[in-house]
Amino acid sequence: MTQARLVVDLPDGPWVADVSREFPAATFQVIAALPGDGPGFALVWITAPDVDAVLDAMESHPSVTDMSVMGRADHEVTVQFETSAPMLLIAAKRSGIPIEMPVEIENGDATIDVTGAHDRLSELGRQFDELGLNFRVKYIQERLQASQLLTETQQDLLLRAVEEGYYDTPRTCSLTELADRVDLAKSTCSETLHRAEEVVVKQFVEDLPPQVDADAAAQ
Repeated sequence: MTQARLVVDLPDGPWVADVSREFPAATFQVIAALPGDGPGFALVWITAPDVDAVLDAMESHPSVTDMSVMGRADHEVTVQFETSAPMLLIAAKRSGIPIEMPVEIENGDATIDVTGAHDRLSELGRQFDELGLNFRVKYIQERLQASQLLTETQQDLLLRAVEEGYYDTPRTCSLTELADRVDLAKSTCSETLHRAEEVVVKQFVEDLPPQVDADAAAQ
């Protein structure tokens, strides 16, 4: 599977594009979304210096057909809403690839994560083009299944270690006890676990978004 992070420049018209540009200090995180045949339904978490002003702009926007405040605190609010122009959801539905949540929008730019077959990612880009959505690729990488990373022995031992409490805090199963329960020599158990842990940790680090060198960025 291919994993990609895209930054979509939302055109004027959809409420989140217009309102996020009107309030560039605000952050909008879409934490759940459901495309319908016409309107789209979603839940968005908003943080902003002036939440009331953002809510007023959102409520008065013509593409927001319904909204309800689900919870709020100082400088943040969670809103359930219905919109007549869910462009990202339309593109995702047409291409057959789900957009992973949350989607973060700031000042008209939406950062989205998608994972799927390469041809479906290409189709998503084509749908963005058809809808007039400019985008840039932040990164793209291949994502392997866990079963492809570990041998069967490593996977079985790692799962058993979790089940027995070897990774609990505090630990409820020692290495000696784990080795006895899986009928392995302690040294073999230790080495097999270490190799499995090495693979899992390195893959986790590879899956992290690329880090920008602060010194290089400042130049």
